[in-house]
Amino acid sequence: MKQDYKITDWLPTTRKELKIFDWDTPDVILFSGDAYVDHPAFGAAVIGRVLENIDLRVAIVPQPNWQDDLRDFKKLGKPRLFFGVTAGNMDSMVNHYTVNKRLRSDDAYTSGGKSGFRPDYAATVYTKILKKLFPDTPVILGGIEASLRRLTHYDYWSDTLKSGISTESGADLLVYGSGEKSIVEIARLADKGVPVSSMKNIPQTVYMSDNMPVNKKTGHEIITLFSYEECLTDKKKFAQNFKQIETQSNLKKANILVQKTGNKYIVVNPPHSVTTEKEIDSFYDLPYTRLPHPKYKNKGNIPAYEMIKFSINMHRGCFGGCSFCTISAHQGKFVISRSEKSILKEVDEVTNMPDFRGTISDIGGPSANMYKMQGEDLLICEKCKRPSCIYPEICFNLNTNHSALTEIYKKTRKRPKVKHAFIGSGIRYDLLFNKNGKISGDKDAYAKELIRYHVSGRLKVAPEHTEDNVLKIMRKPSFDLFYKFKKYFDILNEKEGLNQQIIPYFISSHPGSKDSDMAELAVKTKKLNFKLEQVQDMTPTPMTVAAVIYYSGFHPYTLEKVFTPRSKEQKLAQRMFFFWYKKEYRQKIKDKLLKMKRKDLVKKLFS
Repeated sequence: MKQDYKITDWLPTTRKELKIFDWDTPDVILFSGDAYVDHPAFGAAVIGRVLENIDLRVAIVPQPNWQDDLRDFKKLGKPRLFFGVTAGNMDSMVNHYTVNKRLRSDDAYTSGGKSGFRPDYAATVYTKILKKLFPDTPVILGGIEASLRRLTHYDYWSDTLKSGISTESGADLLVYGSGEKSIVEIARLADKGVPVSSMKNIPQTVYMSDNMPVNKKTGHEIITLFSYEECLTDKKKFAQNFKQIETQSNLKKANILVQKTGNKYIVVNPPHSVTTEKEIDSFYDLPYTRLPHPKYKNKGNIPAYEMIKFSINMHRGCFGGCSFCTISAHQGKFVISRSEKSILKEVDEVTNMPDFRGTISDIGGPSANMYKMQGEDLLICEKCKRPSCIYPEICFNLNTNHSALTEIYKKTRKRPKVKHAFIGSGIRYDLLFNKNGKISGDKDAYAKELIRYHVSGRLKVAPEHTEDNVLKIMRKPSFDLFYKFKKYFDILNEKEGLNQQIIPYFISSHPGSKDSDMAELAVKTKKLNFKLEQVQDMTPTPMTVAAVIYYSGFHPYTLEKVFTPRSKEQKLAQRMFFFWYKKEYRQKIKDKLLKMKRKDLVKKLFS
């Protein structure tokens, strides 16, 4: 890897840097709620490099000040083609607030970890400012905040139902999901003089229309959702909408979604065809410095960057379809894997970084062990409407072979400068079990490679709960599989003389979870000698089944009523069961169980 960088190795961020590039006007100016890190794990950097790769002049304004005279929004002037806006790698409300709606004191995507460098609802705030200052210049909205809020959604932090983000922000076009292909198409058309206002057929985009669109033999049907106003007055209609939205998001051949809001229509075009290996390799092989912009020197580390600095992302997408997770809603259900060549090339780049000390912190993805997995017969996948390929059982058509992944692990750890190559991402242990309910063959080879060489002392897995009635709503497998996997893990550790732990993740206050379910969870994890650390209350993030149930009270697929802990008291009551071993909770838990007439659980927990 290159050791000495010039300022021109990053995208320009100031008027002074534009002069160094000898540019009068950028073609595209990107605004981001994150600090500027030129690394493929940071969305704004990826979009910038992808546009640069088609010979456009791209500048970036990270974390503009929205509270002064707006000089950050004016300093680079008006771009030739359009502005791009993203709130950053996280929804700004998740970034700002805890599940108890307390303001966080830090921000992992800011130098020094400081908070206060982006507004609430950043994507909307930035877009509104740009549209006011430069009303004739198009604004293209993207990133996870925009993606998950593209249609009517429940906003937990204001406890309101909001219309699609395009309505409030005034953006000219919204790109949802991983946006490389769409933004290139938009940019090429704009460069030819095509007005953004006339770009109505670009896949994976959302636009506002004054009229109900007409099907012009595009091969896509038009599905009309219940309007925003109907959702406001009928929560069941909001729930019904979600089934359509999730289904269309996960189809290989999806249709157009239309939702009326006020006197306008939000039109959601179908996603792009699944990104190919060659395409995703091209996104990762661009000339990133893999470093924060020099402007942050002496301003403190950027925690999110430090966490992924020596990590490798192998694939995108997740076919788990967990009810509380936004990955498939944003990245899609179909796993898009990089080639072994591209991954190992990045491994070598990381090992050549001047401060690399021999440890790759993660070789993973949204779920570490979904690499290269897809349907055996893709024609079956084209017709499939399941939101999950592995719940309620692993699809008969899914190829779960782990051999390609195992080979990459082996080749990575044998690289000359690599002392350790850990798997920091969580793994799906349910994918390790064959139809006979055993870990054997390629799964056994993978699990042994993983446990022997790639665990940093603690292996992350996410059973999320122990009770079947809650796991069913979560779309997670039975806890029985966790028992089996832990037994396998413990036996292999003993055999190999390893002192390693499984660290399970659990969620409280999920739809369907009652106090008695949390008490059972406490008893079962106590029997396993766990004193839980990796726990959280469920956060109802937009575009998830869990958020829809939390707001509406109905399951979007069955329209049955589902109990959900909503009040602060209910949530605290559930959360305390995680910490049965702490003195300050003991009496409260006893009182709660006695009130529930569950003396049996008191004995199991405290005898």
